[in-house]
Amino acid sequence: MARRRKILVSEARQGLDDLKAKIAGTKNPEEAKFEVAKEIGVPLKKDYNGELTSKQNGKIGGKLGGGMVKELIKMAQENLGKKH
Repeated sequence: MARRRKILVSEARQGLDDLKAKIAGTKNPEEAKFEVAKEIGVPLKKDYNGELTSKQNGKIGGKLGGGMVKELIKMAQENLGKKH
């Protein structure tokens, strides 16, 4: 069962999508997971992917989510530095 995490601030959706695309190196956030899958050698398709292992799926999500968290932390640190 896929987890859907609801964004607490709905106005942030566009910014998060832009960040996801930036991390994946694409312009379209919908293509981000496919770009990451291609980079790490996971055969992700646009339709059914039931043959993928949890490990393969985790690699895709981990690379995207981890990259986004790192970038958000970097942005927060830069903002904190500007306020002093």
